[in-house]
Amino acid sequence: MSLKVKDIENLFESIAPEALKESYDNVGLMVGDSSSEVTSILVSLDCTLDVIDEAVNKKCNLIINHHPLLFNKPKSITNSSLVGKKVMKALSNCINIFACHTNLDSVNGGLNDISMEILGFDNYTIIKPSSSDKAKGGIGRIAELQNPVTLGSLCDRVKKALDIEIIKYSGNLDNNVNRIAVINGSGEDFFQNAIDLHADCIITGDTTHHHLSDCLEQGVSVIDAGHFQLEWCAMKIVGKRLQTILNNNGYSNSVILSESNKSPYEYKGAVALK
Repeated sequence: MSLKVKDIENLFESIAPEALKESYDNVGLMVGDSSSEVTSILVSLDCTLDVIDEAVNKKCNLIINHHPLLFNKPKSITNSSLVGKKVMKALSNCINIFACHTNLDSVNGGLNDISMEILGFDNYTIIKPSSSDKAKGGIGRIAELQNPVTLGSLCDRVKKALDIEIIKYSGNLDNNVNRIAVINGSGEDFFQNAIDLHADCIITGDTTHHHLSDCLEQGVSVIDAGHFQLEWCAMKIVGKRLQTILNNNGYSNSVILSESNKSPYEYKGAVALK
C-alpha cells in the first residue's frame, strides 16, 4: 500500500491537531508536495543541513521535525541564507519536510506527557490549558509526589532518565520538593503559570539568568536538563510509535531516528563557578 505525504499530514492532524499550536508557531508541511509517495521517514528534533544529508543518504524523502524549519517566514528563498540553503537542498533532492511543534507538546499523549512518563511521574495535570475549543491539551505538566524528594535526588533522577552526565540546576540540593513542573523546550514563558500552581521545582530545557533569579527569589528550584536532551528523548518515542501505527495500518515504510541531529552544546569539564 502506497503512503503519501498527505497521509502523514492527516495522521498528525488526528494525533496532534493544528488547533493546539501556540499562536506564534508554524506547523505542518514546510517544504514539499502533499501528493508525493513516501519512501522512508527520518525523524529528528531539528532540520539541519546534516539531517537533510542524512535523509538523502538513507533514502528518506520525508523528514519529520519537532522544530519547524520555517519558524519565522523568510522574505526570500536563496542560497545566501541558511534557511534558503536548507529549502533548496531539500527540494533539489525531492525531500519533504514536516513539522509538529507546540501542538505535539500540548496534546494529551504528546511530548509533555511522554516526558512525564520518561521521568517517572504520574498523577499530573496541565499547567496552561489550550484555549482551543477543538482539542484538549495544553503546555506543561505538573505532578504531585506522594513523598517529597530532595532537589539533589531529583537531579540524579533526571540525569538517569535522560541518560545525561551534566545537568544545570538552581536551588539548594538538600531542599525537599514535591510539586514538580515539567515544561519541554524553552519553558520560561510558562514559569509563572507553574509557580501560580505552587510548583516548587521546574524542569525545563532552556533557561536564562533573570528567569532563574526570579524563581530563586520565589523559593522555586529549576532544573535545566537541556533543550535537545529533554525533547529528543520524547521525540524518539514519537518516532517509534509512528512506526507502530504505520505497520498496524499495512504500510511497510521505515521510520528512522536521526543519528546526525545532536545538541549544539559541548561541555568541557564541570567547574563550580564562585
